[in-house]
Amino acid sequence: MMTNEKPGGHGERSVAVGTIDMAVWDAVAKIAGQPLFRLLAGRYNDGKINRRIFVYAAGGYYYPGKGLEDLKREMRSYLDRGYTVVKMKIGGAPLAGDVQRIEAVLGVLPSGTRLAVDANGRFDLATALEYGQALSRYDLFWYEEAGDPLDYALQAELGKHYAGPMATGENLFSMPDARNLIRYGGLRKDRDWLQFDCALSYGLVEYLRTLQMLKEHGWSLQRCIPHGGHQMSLAIAAGLGLGGNESYPDLFQPFGGFPDSVEVQDGHVTLPELAGIGFEAKAALYRELKTLGD
Repeated sequence: MMTNEKPGGHGERSVAVGTIDMAVWDAVAKIAGQPLFRLLAGRYNDGKINRRIFVYAAGGYYYPGKGLEDLKREMRSYLDRGYTVVKMKIGGAPLAGDVQRIEAVLGVLPSGTRLAVDANGRFDLATALEYGQALSRYDLFWYEEAGDPLDYALQAELGKHYAGPMATGENLFSMPDARNLIRYGGLRKDRDWLQFDCALSYGLVEYLRTLQMLKEHGWSLQRCIPHGGHQMSLAIAAGLGLGGNESYPDLFQPFGGFPDSVEVQDGHVTLPELAGIGFEAKAALYRELKTLGD
């Protein structure tokens, strides 16, 4: 039953609680007649709002029959839609094959754009280090989740050998797990990225505890780019001063993405003044939710 499941998480109650928590915050903001990001900024960020948020395009999955030309075409389509950072999967092919895929994508990226790679926690230490050595020749935006997210020793050892930026945390769903990553994972405050997913981590209340812990350990909240590619974490990023948000331009629709009026420009989106989270302004999602509610 667990075939192809990513490691980490170890229980889905955090997702159920987080979904309810975010629904409550959506309602609270609507009752106040405010966008959620304005409500959060007023309560937790001294009123400071950044409506213009960095977003990157996640994709580059493995599919039967998907060759290098298909991968390059996919990545070019993200660039054409305004993204400046794109992300692809690694670890589903032998290292030599992944190197070919990486170099194919880098070959179509113009100056000023970057590539991130994501292993989805597949590697043991030896493989993580082998990939790290190979990836060191490229100027990658980050090397994501090399090993099991709870294997802090692996993450710390990788950081001793891989000098480039790393990213992890999307499968750590509580403040204590996040704290252990910060304590024992060897992450570097000047270059590494934290991907805790607000909606999956028991919701905003627990996420606020995680952010407070990060401040106490000297981390800038600008190093947080939540996983998920949904409007919930996008609003939280704008209201709490995070570094950006993930985006899935072609996947997990209609639940991912942005309100219909929002366009990606130079790798950023500007959040509109919509009450609550703004689900209603994404027509395909609204239709789906209305169908479920009727």
